Amino acid sequence: MSILHPPFRYDYVGSFLRPAELKKARADFERGAITAEALKAVEDRCITELVRRQQALGYQTITDGEFRRATWHLDFMWGFEGIGHRPTQTGLPFHDEAALIDDTFLTGKIRLAGEHPFVDHFRFVKALEDDRTVAKQTIPAPAQTLAQFWMPFNLETTKAFYTTEEALAADIADAYIAVLHQLYDAGCRNVQLDDCTWGMLADASAPEFFGTAPEGLADVQQAYKDINNAVIAGAPEGMVINSHVCRGNYHSTFASSGAYDPVADVLFGEENVNAYYLEFDDERSGSFAPLAKVSGGKQVVLGLITTKRPELENKADVIARIHEAAAYIPLDRLALSPQCGFASCEIGNKLTEEEQWAKLKLVKDIAEEVWGK
Repeated sequence: MSILHPPFRYDYVGSFLRPAELKKARADFERGAITAEALKAVEDRCITELVRRQQALGYQTITDGEFRRATWHLDFMWGFEGIGHRPTQTGLPFHDEAALIDDTFLTGKIRLAGEHPFVDHFRFVKALEDDRTVAKQTIPAPAQTLAQFWMPFNLETTKAFYTTEEALAADIADAYIAVLHQLYDAGCRNVQLDDCTWGMLADASAPEFFGTAPEGLADVQQAYKDINNAVIAGAPEGMVINSHVCRGNYHSTFASSGAYDPVADVLFGEENVNAYYLEFDDERSGSFAPLAKVSGGKQVVLGLITTKRPELENKADVIARIHEAAAYIPLDRLALSPQCGFASCEIGNKLTEEEQWAKLKLVKDIAEEVWGK
């Protein structure tokens, strides 16, 4: 796979709508009607078919669609010792809807005990690679895990085990680095860190989210950048690490809004990822001007095709926006993708599977027109 260097000119974030067969199997398992082995057999079958369609459409990235997860981020955290969860009673406040995902909290010190479950998930996808495709492993960014346990809603519980944010960050970083080495040993060379923290920091309500005065947000940005960079620095040599910056994605709703301007200096200038997958599908993302802050030779994958609505974008309009972005960062450092996953949580967004595939075909068609085949 040495000739494949992600990101590619057309790509996607990672999650796909769960097929009806998979949703039924998971519901059957949760009510005790089928075994874990039977559920895994359905997952394996659905993932194999998903990858076949990804490859048939011509994408060079393959993923398992996050089919073995309930959510894009929490399932990964549950793979560490010291983290517990239970069904939520209230949900997280998204625009017009509460996101009903498990409450997740500390039960002890965070550490990796044995092999993380996601490593075996990756092995399954790795075995489906061919000479034109490379498997991508998506996980929540270290900053996302730090935020989960140091934001006001969880802080009282966390402080039973960690008296300082620095001590918590150190244990999270150690656990993440250990997972990256396990993934590397399983053949993984393409990791995507999914990160909603920067979208929250760009929101007008950021001081309330993070429990600080507006001037305190600078320290929060530094802490999140530092933990991401610490993990990237500890990753195995030859592992490509990219980041997807999100504003929330649950049942076609969102959690935060705001242009990248307030976070651009730190996120784009100082975070040491290879590339950024960035949301630019509506006015909540602001202008392309902050892309001028993307340092070095880092690449940007423009999320110009929305996963939140089924309607197909106008090809000419998307191409015009790509060239608008190229006024701030060279066209050769740009690529195209949907703005987020199609099902960051098991419930999925409000479109059909065929509408999902039509979006992906449009991404490919546009990319080939702009950059060539």
